[in-house]
Amino acid sequence: MDVAAPPAVDVRAFTRRFGDVTAVDSLTFDVRPGELFGFIGPDGAGKTTLFRTLVTLLVPDAGSVRVLGYDVVTDLWTLRSRVGYMPGRFSLYPDLSALENLRFFASVFGTSVEEGMSIIEPIWRQLAPFADRRAGALSGGMKQKLALCCALVHAPEILFLDEPTTGVDAVSRREFWDLLDRLRDGGLTIVVSTPYMDEASRCDRVALMQQGRILLVDTPAAIRAAYPRPLFAVQAPDRLGILAVLRRFPHAAAVWPFGDVLHYTDARAGMDDGAIIDEVRAFVQANGVPSPGISAIPAGIEDAFMWHMAAGTAGEQVG
Repeated sequence: MDVAAPPAVDVRAFTRRFGDVTAVDSLTFDVRPGELFGFIGPDGAGKTTLFRTLVTLLVPDAGSVRVLGYDVVTDLWTLRSRVGYMPGRFSLYPDLSALENLRFFASVFGTSVEEGMSIIEPIWRQLAPFADRRAGALSGGMKQKLALCCALVHAPEILFLDEPTTGVDAVSRREFWDLLDRLRDGGLTIVVSTPYMDEASRCDRVALMQQGRILLVDTPAAIRAAYPRPLFAVQAPDRLGILAVLRRFPHAAAVWPFGDVLHYTDARAGMDDGAIIDEVRAFVQANGVPSPGISAIPAGIEDAFMWHMAAGTAGEQVG
């Protein structure tokens, strides 16, 4: 990725409303050429509205949105042939075969499957045995790969993927992200959104989104490292009981369930982990909870997201 080059995406104070609802609220960020940039957030965070604007399907109510140096409003016809877009919902023609869908999308952009094969061949190779199968009859993972082929067949300069792995099994999700790594390594700029926090670690940088605003933009490693308080995993047979007790602990900054454990954040930055563990254990035991397992842990992306969301701050929008 070329940090010195002009941004592949340049968004400044972008706002989009639907009636009285502000779906995207004054977003400012940029995406560097050759970067795999991720938007991480729950349903309703504004990711799809943002992506539909980036690919010229919606127009901003305020602010500016430029992709590859082109304005998404005034230069939309120039821009559309240069972007690839995979929407969140499966949007191909279910009654056409996989190959017929691919040929159709190639023709829309004035090219052919043969011309685009050099780009899609690693993906199409997995689909080729099912080329004559109706798209609607493909498995979730194969539908996903077919949609990616259709988004790439015209050799776009930038690829937008809106929640491409939602509803897909874990193996197919991992395979899909392996494909994105290969495309990024080949120099393609990729912007992807996902509700899955574990996928954030596959991105060069991520933006944490909530309620139409960006909470934070940084590398996954920097986001994890910047978690501001000591964090601990707490495990006990009565998970709900210890959750209620921990939330009454005078120094508890946050307590969140994570599977079969709780993530406990202590409010005292800089205090020795061992001393915190001793105090927490003594407190929960004094409140009727048998000796819990407590260990210091590094923060993950989901911990950081929940911390910033709970803090109710938009943070600094780092571009």
